[in-house]
Amino acid sequence: MTILDSIRSGLVPIHREGYPFILIGAAVSAVLLWLVPPLGWIGVLITVWICYFFRDPERVTPVRDGLLISPADGRVCLVGPAVPPAELGLGELPLPRVCIFMNVFDVHVNRAPLAGRISRIAYRPGKFLNAELDKASEDNERNGVVLETAMGPVGVVQIAGLIARRIVSFVREGDSLAPGQRFGLIRFGSRVDVYMPVGTRILVAEGQRAVAGETVLADRHAMGAEATFRVD
Repeated sequence: MTILDSIRSGLVPIHREGYPFILIGAAVSAVLLWLVPPLGWIGVLITVWICYFFRDPERVTPVRDGLLISPADGRVCLVGPAVPPAELGLGELPLPRVCIFMNVFDVHVNRAPLAGRISRIAYRPGKFLNAELDKASEDNERNGVVLETAMGPVGVVQIAGLIARRIVSFVREGDSLAPGQRFGLIRFGSRVDVYMPVGTRILVAEGQRAVAGETVLADRHAMGAEATFRVD
């Protein structure tokens, strides 16, 4: 392997959704560098950050019946039963839920938590509250995807936040997704909620970091006592 190959292997790909923003940032930076150099260098730094924000690294997804994988990079901010949004059609009873908050430095490409066919996509306009708040799942702009899976329906909800103003979907109703397959992204800070079938055993705790397409959130087939956690 040459030095150039080593450098290329270390670079993280950029998702195509980021190209327009990068081109605009580069163009504005070039003009500012010519007219007002100090502002131009600030523009260069912002453009570099945009490249970083839209990075889309490859992930190695564990595949086994019953596993639910994290759909988002970020911090687990809420864990526990909750009534899913009505537009998902998952009923009025609380379901096991895990919420993952993505800050502006996390990877924002979202991935399917398990294999399934998309039976419903439900977009709902709303507010732009702090996505870490529990009421954000009810009041904020959101896009819900219902997957029909071997273990039953699973709901994945993309929620806009204080800074986020655009939820982008790559899929349509009727599409089939593989575990870890990219299905959308949210621009500039947000949250993703996962609603699971009753009886699913959650394996993460609030405050834990999750990696999209790799971290196991829950196991439908897990047996024994609930997991406990130690913070050190």
